[in-house]
Amino acid sequence: MSEDHTHVRDFFTARAADWDSRFPDDGPAYAAAVAGLGLREGDRVLDAGCGTGRALPPLRAAVGPSGAVLGVDLTLAMLEAAVRAGRGRDGRLLLADVAALPLRSGSLDAVFAAGLIAHLPRPAENLRELARVVRPGGVLALFHPIGRAALAARHGRQITPDDLRAEGNLGPLLAGAGWRMTSYVDEDARFLALAVREG
Repeated sequence: MSEDHTHVRDFFTARAADWDSRFPDDGPAYAAAVAGLGLREGDRVLDAGCGTGRALPPLRAAVGPSGAVLGVDLTLAMLEAAVRAGRGRDGRLLLADVAALPLRSGSLDAVFAAGLIAHLPRPAENLRELARVVRPGGVLALFHPIGRAALAARHGRQITPDDLRAEGNLGPLLAGAGWRMTSYVDEDARFLALAVREG
């Protein structure tokens, strides 16, 4: 994917208004994935590529009122849909590119990223940017509410060996970006890879 984000913005802008209604049963999967982060009261967490903010309520519940929740997305229409759904109450929403986050280094305890990796123009550099804003020992969750095979089938494709989310590809990619993968699950009902910030 090119550095030009026009395609990504156009894709999600066209789908923002009915995005949640297209995937009405994903809530429990998001909540379970957030639980996998092991967040504590008062933690600071980023939902990178937050879309309509479906992860924001469970993230807020996990960090409590003393924690900080930030949702960042590249597409204004998705953030507007998050506000309409009332999810702006669960976290601060920011129009920004995860490739260049307006955050201090080491300022977060965790990053949650649902469906993000397929849309990163330069995955190694972009994952390094996510590592930059997380303290050593902080956690990254790469999540999708369905597994790789089910997602490929939904789009009329098959999994290819160069799929970034394949365990053998993702582990080294994360390691090169400052993360150590600690858990990997790829089944029909979910994809969830957890990693810890090295350093």
